[in-house]
Amino acid sequence: MHIIITDAWLAKSQALHLSGLKLALSGILLSILVMLGSVAAYHWVFLHGVRQEWPGFNSVARLVTQGDVDSKELYMRENLDAMARKLGEMQARMLQIESLGERVAGLAGLKPEEFKVQPGSGGALVSGRDFTLPELMSAMNQLDRVSGAGVDWLTVIESRLFDQKIQRTLVPTEEPVAGGRIGSPFGFRIDPITGRSALHTGLDFPADTGTPILAAAGGVVVVQDMHPAYGNMVEVDHGNDLITRYAHASRVLVKKGDIVKRGQVIAAVGSTGRSTGPHLHFEVWVSGVPQDPSRFLAAGETLAAAQLVPGNPRRP
Repeated sequence: MHIIITDAWLAKSQALHLSGLKLALSGILLSILVMLGSVAAYHWVFLHGVRQEWPGFNSVARLVTQGDVDSKELYMRENLDAMARKLGEMQARMLQIESLGERVAGLAGLKPEEFKVQPGSGGALVSGRDFTLPELMSAMNQLDRVSGAGVDWLTVIESRLFDQKIQRTLVPTEEPVAGGRIGSPFGFRIDPITGRSALHTGLDFPADTGTPILAAAGGVVVVQDMHPAYGNMVEVDHGNDLITRYAHASRVLVKKGDIVKRGQVIAAVGSTGRSTGPHLHFEVWVSGVPQDPSRFLAAGETLAAAQLVPGNPRRP
């Protein structure tokens, strides 16, 4: 009998314990639901009140969102300051480029003042307010216009320098025989065959047969022929009515229509035609009139010497 009573009491205690646990869990769940419902109701009422502009709601909304606004403004200000610093660095770099362009323009024979993008400016540094975004954008647009004009200016300089370089390559300043000595000069002399006074229309470069003959400048071969007086002869047209002639060659390595470069081997020294021994007879003609080739060769030597001077801006 005692055992039966005890078992019944234990079963009743377990049932009460389980009922209490369920009740506690139900209470917790109900509290969570009430809390979520309250938050949702508060959020809906708050947003509705702000949208409907109910008294007091706007001030509360400003207080709630003020921290976010301050953070965004600080982030924006830091970025604007960084952009302003970078803009200042870019402007300083543009001034350096403009100064370099002016110096290079002088070498190209151009007048920098004709291409001035903006007048000079300066003055004492006085602290001022921070840049606003529209002011910063305006300054960047101005820098973009200045850089664009600077690119145009440097393009003009590049074009002029390129033209000058091309012109120099087309002027016969290269010795037609490397390291060769000059025999008979340009001008009147006693003709070695007739013994009479005659005009020598070029320079003679005595050399061994087979010595390379070099193009004194770039151009186009317009004559490659065997001449009674000049022997194996080559003429190169350099443009601007300027022609060089190479005579008495033992053999010719180019033909009419070929494009030759300055210093290119075009023939070999010989003694063909009206000649007393192996040598190159070299002539320069301008507008159909023979010129003293030594003046052109001297100009080439002067230019080469100037390029070897330390610190010379034209040094290659």
